[in-house]
Amino acid sequence: MDVKIGVLALQGNVSEHIDAFEAALRQRGCEKTSSVVSVRKPEDLLGCTALAIPGGESTTISRLIDKNGLHEPIRTFPGGIFATCAGMVLMATHVADPRVHTLGLMDMIVDRNAFGRQKESFEADIPIEGLEGGSFHAIFIRAPVVTTVGTGVHVLAALDEGIVAADMGRYMALAFHPELGGDLRLHERFLQNLGF
Repeated sequence: MDVKIGVLALQGNVSEHIDAFEAALRQRGCEKTSSVVSVRKPEDLLGCTALAIPGGESTTISRLIDKNGLHEPIRTFPGGIFATCAGMVLMATHVADPRVHTLGLMDMIVDRNAFGRQKESFEADIPIEGLEGGSFHAIFIRAPVVTTVGTGVHVLAALDEGIVAADMGRYMALAFHPELGGDLRLHERFLQNLGF
């Protein structure tokens, strides 16, 4: 089955997401009929079956999404979306920062930089519901948390500060950076949920 994964390439961990999805597709035996491409403008989304929204600076990514005319094309994108860190912020229906123009795709309220500044970044082994092979070593960098979820949003993992992983149908939002640790289980689970 042909798989074309777009990675929003406006700011943030773009190359790391491309590498991780290429590796995950190899693991699933799909590399010969698949591709991972950079998305910078609406036409780059054409033919994509999924989109990754990487971590970075959520206000900057939000501004560049609007500047590049991508807000509505992403909102109406029919494929799956894999969002990490700043991507989780953008997927929310509400963020207490007027500079962030959220996509409103997952019914949740997100608190940006919930753990503090860059120096409070940390790593932790966290259990994720339904993930085989034990806990996931998560890398949190100026990470957000979800404080409230609404209808249809399924919580996959939480820490004392709040929810750090959730999904909703074809969407997966993570407060941490799975593309940095070499563990492809969440990328593979996302692909499997889409039928690949």
